[in-house]
Amino acid sequence: MASFIPDSTAEARAARAAIDRIAALGTRHDVEHAGVRVCWRRFGPASGSGAATPLVLLHGGHGSWMHWLRNVEALSAERTLWLPDMPGFHDSDAPPAAAPGGDPLGPLLDALGGSLDRLIGAGTPIDLGGFSFGGLTAARFAVRRGAIRRLLLVGSGGHGTLRRMSAQMINWRAAPDRAEERAALLHNLAALMLHDRAAIDPVAFEIHDIACHGTRFRSKEVSQAGGLQAALDTLGGPQLLLWGAYDVTADPRPLVASLVAGRPEREGVVIDGAGHWAQYERAEEFNRRVLRFLG
Repeated sequence: MASFIPDSTAEARAARAAIDRIAALGTRHDVEHAGVRVCWRRFGPASGSGAATPLVLLHGGHGSWMHWLRNVEALSAERTLWLPDMPGFHDSDAPPAAAPGGDPLGPLLDALGGSLDRLIGAGTPIDLGGFSFGGLTAARFAVRRGAIRRLLLVGSGGHGTLRRMSAQMINWRAAPDRAEERAALLHNLAALMLHDRAAIDPVAFEIHDIACHGTRFRSKEVSQAGGLQAALDTLGGPQLLLWGAYDVTADPRPLVASLVAGRPEREGVVIDGAGHWAQYERAEEFNRRVLRFLG
């Protein structure tokens, strides 16, 4: 059980204020590519001659840029940080459906890449990261785009191994009223995303609530279809593969061991005390490890 009961008044207002404080540190950029508007947020110093390599981070399924809320300030201190709402999520348009028999991720990758190139220039080297569904998306995007200096993945989907779910998810959309809907969302947050009861706070709930209501892309089937290993092998280069020790979407220790075996360019990390959403639950350790990896 969570350590609080979410309501729609004081806790929600305080959580929104915390989110708005971080959002105000950046600038919003709505960029259209092939008729799909993609919302990007930029934090940190402006890109330009002599600037450090831009860092692009992709959120998870049923997510938004706010999946990185506790990482923005640390990671943007010296880097230009670009956080999209991927097509089909939160403030961005939904991508068109893939052609029958085509790649279901293709239209999303097209809009993501086209809009990013308009912001920073095609072929501009970047460091790239992704969380959960965004991990697989980042790996696929890296292969497609190229010009990737370093890749970091957090609780990535697409690994093709068994999940460790011990609690059934609840269909919050079927709830008869808002109180039942909030209860279902809170249950799912605890069952899937976070391990430590103390981490399930009003801000985490607000991020989850907003993102779930703004999700229109079906990511689960893509994440469970595999493809991560092939993308990583094709890409090469320095890779940081990170999971929380209690991540229920995988069995992290043997998975990390198998992914880094015989691959000196890969660094595997399991963060103790963290569940799936490790960059939120153990933000300080996550930020430290990522900054060290990025150099």
